[in-house]
Amino acid sequence: MGARSGDKGGDAVVGLWARLDETFTWLDGWWVEDHVRDLLPRSDRHRQLHLWRLPNLRAVGVTIPGYLGRGAAHNLALDPQAKGLGEYLRARHVDLPASLLDGP
Repeated sequence: MGARSGDKGGDAVVGLWARLDETFTWLDGWWVEDHVRDLLPRSDRHRQLHLWRLPNLRAVGVTIPGYLGRGAAHNLALDPQAKGLGEYLRARHVDLPASLLDGP
């Protein structure tokens, strides 16, 4: 699984992609608002989420409006451009089907 994240003005954008069709099939079915909220830090779980999918690229993503306030130039946060958010989500633990653990 790969991840890429960053800022679009004050919004954070995170994309995740699977290397295999089987993994994407699971990810696409799992990628619902409740699950994505559980991946976020507790203090950010109330935020509005816009989930999206790019099935031809085996990718899913989320845009979090206002996550960075007025944007990177106006933000003093540790990660003002949300560059680490993708790795933060990727490092979270979720239950996977056993069939995905065998891998190539």
